[in-house]
Amino acid sequence: MDLVIRDARVVDGTGGPSYRADVGVAGGRIAAIRREGDPALSGRRVLDAYGLVLSPGFIDMHAHSDLALLRDPDHSAKAAQGVTLEVLGQDGLSYAPVDDRTLDEIRRALTGWNGGAPGDTAVDFDWRTVGEYLDRIDRQGVAVNAAYLVPQGTVRAYVMGWEDRPPTGAELARMKRLVAEGLEQGAVGMSSGLTYTPGMYARDAELTELCRVVAAYDGYYCPHHRSYGAGALEAYAEMIALTREAGCALHLAHATMNFGVNAGRAPELLALLDEALAAGSDISLDTYPYTPGCTTLVAVLPGWASEGGPEAVLARLRDDATAEAIRHDLEVTGSDGCHGVPVEWDTIEISGVSAPGLAGLVGRRLDGWPTARRLLIEDRLGTTILQHVGHEENVRAIMRHRVHTGGSDGILQGAKPHPRAYGTFPHYLGRYARELGVLSLEEAVAHLTSRPAARLRLPDRGLVREGHRADLVLFDPATVAAGSTFEAPRTLPVGIPHVLVDGRSVIADGHRTTALPGRAVRRTPHGGDSSHRRTPTAG
Repeated sequence: MDLVIRDARVVDGTGGPSYRADVGVAGGRIAAIRREGDPALSGRRVLDAYGLVLSPGFIDMHAHSDLALLRDPDHSAKAAQGVTLEVLGQDGLSYAPVDDRTLDEIRRALTGWNGGAPGDTAVDFDWRTVGEYLDRIDRQGVAVNAAYLVPQGTVRAYVMGWEDRPPTGAELARMKRLVAEGLEQGAVGMSSGLTYTPGMYARDAELTELCRVVAAYDGYYCPHHRSYGAGALEAYAEMIALTREAGCALHLAHATMNFGVNAGRAPELLALLDEALAAGSDISLDTYPYTPGCTTLVAVLPGWASEGGPEAVLARLRDDATAEAIRHDLEVTGSDGCHGVPVEWDTIEISGVSAPGLAGLVGRRLDGWPTARRLLIEDRLGTTILQHVGHEENVRAIMRHRVHTGGSDGILQGAKPHPRAYGTFPHYLGRYARELGVLSLEEAVAHLTSRPAARLRLPDRGLVREGHRADLVLFDPATVAAGSTFEAPRTLPVGIPHVLVDGRSVIADGHRTTALPGRAVRRTPHGGDSSHRRTPTAG
């Protein structure tokens, strides 16, 4: 054995009772499990795990590390949490597939999420296809594994620009081909951001046709649907009906019920899900264990104000008459970008800016439209925000559901990011399992490991089982906790001394090693993954 983990309390990811065992690792896989009373294992290295829980590595079903993985090889924000696999390409916007024009526009649009604005040379954007992006991850070596969703909004921008209109037949055919190519090259499914432009311009018929392609490749559809505020239940129902018609699996992104109109309404959402599941729909969801959300300031604007792309938005903001119309939609009508709810400025906290001269605004609440307008213009739409609009009772109710999984939705950009980026997984274990008992420890681990692996259709991940990948976490159940807070969001967690990716230690004795064992996890059309190939190809 390369490594023997001695005398661990194994919480194996099934949700069943824990047990004591030695676990042997060889060749990047779990080679042997010996329970109490079985013959002992021997290995070149022995790690004493007395008092620690051994679990599968955590799978972050909603991550925004698309550039952070390439820019920051350390990536302790996720590795230190015990995350061994992240799902990228979320909310319908990411960096492949693109051409030169689309890449420049997407870089501008996603500055608040990921940095990487035009002129930023920290990352060499040397890919254009999904396969080339995944190859780049493999060539570079990264801290944790990564899977990818084809971003529907990016595909639409590639084919149609940032126009609010239905596609022609030829345009729809080209979008379907781009989605198919991404899936052929290893993507696990397709995402949408239906309160973000240009993805929000797609009507149901267009999305259904794209989902038929996803279904043909045995992938799943992951929508940030059209509202988490006014009309949230209708928006959830829309996605259920759409994917049922397309015959496509559905994974609901950050499935929350936010804003004042939805206080205490999680049971209604769960009843809707139960009815659909009983009728045969294939549905799962992810959430983060916090009440505030996080996005970009430009995202709250009405969709019409963003037609044409980032430069068109700035032109409208500079025009007084158009800016007044935007204000009216935000404050009176309820912008579709703000989930149909009139904006409450004092719920919006500035968490990050792109322009150094605006750094003094980070941490402040917005006091109205004039400040928001000035900030959008001066920061060239690069401002990241927290929205304090969630409800704790909804958070707890949804995380108990049998199809729930964990997703950080972690935006790593900005001076004061949401603490979920650094704390989601230990927060589930420490706060919601140990302290509050919302989930048992065994249940919590299953939600963070085997359930997401099943959604991703990865047959050798998500469980402590012989033959499975040795993506493993050792944590202290008595002390594990998120170190990150809203005041100090980049603080690393406590109580997670060891994390292994593919059998190699990325966290050892509580410290980040120099290992970069992570690779792209490419789904094949018939299940399984083809990661860790000797010679990556572009598909």
